Amino acid sequence: MGKKFTFIGAGSLGFTRGLARDILTFPAFADAEICLMDIHEGRLGYSKQAIEKLIKAGNFPATVSATTDRKEALKGADGVLITILQGGVDVWRHDIEIPKKYGVDINVGDTRGPSGVFRFLRTAPVMLDIIRDVEQLCPNAIVLNYTNPMAMLCAYLQRMSKVTVSGLCHSVQGTAHMLAEWLGAKDGEYTYTCAGINHQAFYLDFKVNGKDAYPQMKDTVANKPEILNAEPVRNEMFLQLGYYPTESSGHNSEYLPWFRKRQDLIDKYCIHGTNWNPGEHAFILKEYLNADATWEANFKEFLAKDDVDLERGGEYASNIFNALFGDGEPFVYNGNQLNHGIITNLPDLACVETPVLASPAGLQNIHVGNLPDNLATLISLSAQIEKMAVDAAIEGDPWKVFQANLFDPLSAAVLSMQEIKDMTQEMLDKNKDYLGYFKSLKI
Repeated sequence: MGKKFTFIGAGSLGFTRGLARDILTFPAFADAEICLMDIHEGRLGYSKQAIEKLIKAGNFPATVSATTDRKEALKGADGVLITILQGGVDVWRHDIEIPKKYGVDINVGDTRGPSGVFRFLRTAPVMLDIIRDVEQLCPNAIVLNYTNPMAMLCAYLQRMSKVTVSGLCHSVQGTAHMLAEWLGAKDGEYTYTCAGINHQAFYLDFKVNGKDAYPQMKDTVANKPEILNAEPVRNEMFLQLGYYPTESSGHNSEYLPWFRKRQDLIDKYCIHGTNWNPGEHAFILKEYLNADATWEANFKEFLAKDDVDLERGGEYASNIFNALFGDGEPFVYNGNQLNHGIITNLPDLACVETPVLASPAGLQNIHVGNLPDNLATLISLSAQIEKMAVDAAIEGDPWKVFQANLFDPLSAAVLSMQEIKDMTQEMLDKNKDYLGYFKSLKI
């Protein structure tokens, strides 16, 4: 009997289509049962058609089903993939617009800082409900989470349940591929060790054909304007810190005190050049609101195509499943898990993004040891803030939400303590419909 893979939040066309394709390309999973679950019946129906098209194109002996019943979807699952968004864009926009009113200029707002904290607080109870269903209906399943804010959600779930949860982000392998292209290296010619926390990990080493590539990388970044300007924030971080960060300039700029606290810095680092997003928060809102309006057209465009790309992509999920209960080929990836001595100079219970070995024996964390002092100083602050936010969710404590925001590097760079408190209270009030599990909403 084929393995069962359940997608929670299957209305996400990009993730669902790509991850299902990757799973089906493994011989061990060609006869898989793909079960799609979403609360949006329209998106769900289109997702089912998209997977049916993949199955037909690959002539796979697989099956696909779709349901709005989460419990039904999870029954007997071997692998669970979570790609949900709680609250929608009309709620999420306040995560950016309220801080902006106070002078905190945020780019994306899905990972950390006040925006990321409140996205986490809205999403945490829904994610925990999913995991409680997993405990009852498929307790041995491997749960792979793609929902942001990655670190806070993974830490929360791993502290609240014994279900195997691993958090996945494509920034590590995506950035490594970008750096290899800059260096003229092909797939298979480069290796690296990467560690830190989600969206704030660094390549502790990067080698091409076994040779340290950092000297060449520094020369390339410093002397090729087209490369320097492609990633102004993280190239500056690389040149000043000595190690290359995993996350794009747009994201990175909002996690740090150096790039978004004055308009001249925003103009220099955050608008005129970035591989991903400009610095204007209005642009991000426009993009997300536009996605809300165009999702159906995007599905129809895919369904109308004659050709279907069946080449496996770069996401980790299918390789992890294959290593655990497919053909058993071991696979090393960067995953998100609680720190219990993996990185020795980051706090315990921080959620770290570090190498993990997947094999038939399970998921085994690979010891990293100490990070360089400058990286540990930078990362530890964000890790501690995330831990405070997780504590706030577990305890339902609004004061700890305020404390998490109080030490946010960007907020602290532009606001007083009282202003951060006022901003946090306004965000608590705006999110009251999602925070019923809090004992109070007054700081």
